Amino acid sequence: MFKQFTAACLFAAAGAALAQTGQGAAPNNLTRVEVQGTKASLVSVEDFVRQPALTQPIMSRSGRYFASTAPSRGRMNLVVMDLQTRQGSLLSSLSDFDVIGINWVGEDHLVFSLGQQNSPTGPGQFDGGGLFAVSRDGKYQRRISPTIREVRAQNQFVYRGLSYFRSIPGSDTEFLATGNLTSAESTDVYRVDVRTGRSTLITQGRPPGIATRWVLDSKLVPRVVEMVRRDELITTVHYRKDADSPWQEIARYDPTKGPVFKPLAFESDDKILQVAYNGERQNMAVFRYDPEAKKMIEVAAQHPRFDMGADAQGQIVPGVITEPGTGKIIGYAVAADKPQTVWIDETYQRFQRMIDGALPNTVNTFRRTPDGKQFLVTAVSDRSSPRWYLMHEEKKTLEEIGAGRPWLNADKLAEVRPFLLKTRDGLEIPSYYILPRDYVPGTKVPTVLHIHGGPFARADLWGQFSFGIMEGQILASRGYAVVIPNFRVTPGLGNDIYYKGFGAYGRQMSEDHEDAARWAIAQGFADPKRMCISGASYGGYAVMRALQKSPDLFKCGVAGLMVVDMKRQLTSRFGDTAGNDAGVEYWRRVLGVPNLDDPIVRQISPNFWADQIKQPVFIYAGRDDIRTPLEQTRLMIDALTRAGNPPKDVMIADNEGHGFGRVENNKELYERMLKFLAEHLEK
Repeated sequence: MFKQFTAACLFAAAGAALAQTGQGAAPNNLTRVEVQGTKASLVSVEDFVRQPALTQPIMSRSGRYFASTAPSRGRMNLVVMDLQTRQGSLLSSLSDFDVIGINWVGEDHLVFSLGQQNSPTGPGQFDGGGLFAVSRDGKYQRRISPTIREVRAQNQFVYRGLSYFRSIPGSDTEFLATGNLTSAESTDVYRVDVRTGRSTLITQGRPPGIATRWVLDSKLVPRVVEMVRRDELITTVHYRKDADSPWQEIARYDPTKGPVFKPLAFESDDKILQVAYNGERQNMAVFRYDPEAKKMIEVAAQHPRFDMGADAQGQIVPGVITEPGTGKIIGYAVAADKPQTVWIDETYQRFQRMIDGALPNTVNTFRRTPDGKQFLVTAVSDRSSPRWYLMHEEKKTLEEIGAGRPWLNADKLAEVRPFLLKTRDGLEIPSYYILPRDYVPGTKVPTVLHIHGGPFARADLWGQFSFGIMEGQILASRGYAVVIPNFRVTPGLGNDIYYKGFGAYGRQMSEDHEDAARWAIAQGFADPKRMCISGASYGGYAVMRALQKSPDLFKCGVAGLMVVDMKRQLTSRFGDTAGNDAGVEYWRRVLGVPNLDDPIVRQISPNFWADQIKQPVFIYAGRDDIRTPLEQTRLMIDALTRAGNPPKDVMIADNEGHGFGRVENNKELYERMLKFLAEHLEK
């Protein structure tokens, strides 16, 4: 049992070491030093939007080295710290992308990709991607595959590249990657040498069709593959008993209809699969499955409301937790209203109790480092920045590595409150709202409804400083109430909510937004005469559609990165959707039309109905956006101007894409948004 633990802060921006903050001891319990909050005061916009001190912490195999991203040159760049010497090094110096997806290869190398940290649907690659390697000392660097931007700059529109897949136990120089080097359409698995960039295919002889995802057993043998056919949305799942056995189909599914069968991981015996499945259920649960008998054995883990393992569109979400190195299944996680973890391993149960005792005011998760001697602890809350700790089992220490945004704490942030949005047709949709910290019950305050991007993305989660939560905290600090609803087609919340989004775009989906606004009014905190709607990406579309459809409900709109002409969005050469046949077909089903010339497509495209929009509008966009290209924003600006209601403010940011990455642009954006809201909601 643990006898004594001390607390120390090890990491600051760009890897600079900080001094020890204190010590404490208690038998069999973790203790830590509390950081005293400062007197509440108005937080500057810059403090909300400035880049975090660190993100994505990950430990090397031995646990000696710690890698993360930290701000440099206006972006999140790669840093490494030696935890023995407390010396840190900056290993990248990007100014146009953030480093995302960091992974160690052995003890001496790291690989990473590039992307946009701050976007309406969570960190995304968009025109980034690529795969890059760097040695821990920074002396060696290699581009293993190019970024999407580099490929498009050469007038090539078929992107071939690699993405990190998983480590190879015991290897210091090789890792597994997925990519389409062998076939432009299919995803295969490759063994990659981090020093030379040379790749070797390990998924030869796959079944006919287009491979999209692989599951390997403990010996790294590809045993399960998901396949699709060109221009179809049906996914087939194939399995083989071993490397020499033939492939056989064990399942198939349509992600727009279900039920979905998603293979997750083999159990320790390499015979039983754990899969996510939602057949004859209201949501996805994790099952034990016998692929030889093609039979479900039993439910391994489930939640009454939230999906586990995968969501209904077939995307992986928290579910099975495996032990690094061994691959042993040790627990289950679920992204519920607040994150939850259940351990099936008694040792991990004991560690959880001890960590929770030392960090009682946060939701705490932890993973064992590859050397097996330490644990990386993540502590999250809605009213404090994520903090990371290193727990050493032998040394009996709990050391604070650092925090994402240590300047934001309970004196600065408002409570993020879960609620169930009950729609007019009976759905119950988990959502959030934020009230000003000094809110007095019974009073009515100006309110902003923030609509997330996607729309088929669960963009905002409790304890994460996502795009919507950040905006909500900024506005709440200035006295606004903010409602952050999910809505039909949002994945991860069960079958009904997801599947009822198909054919609902611009219709029932927009009614969900109206229902969220009316819920806030019924609760008594929202002033019905002072309500605005805000959002970016799909949220930008939702704003313009709401101003047209519900003119008496919303007094103004803030629309970013918008889509306003659905046919053009899905056919324009300026975007990244038109060339993806399966993606266009998926969108056709979301729109609920037989083809893009159907009259409904025009009816739900706000660009054609600008004369019905009378409210003041603030519009913003990134000039280099390829997800929702600038032509969409220009269409709406021109249409509003012709209709006699030009936008009250327009911000087009240079060198920005689908979301603003630069602090100065986000600062300007929210200062202008606050000015706009003050002019139109506080009169």
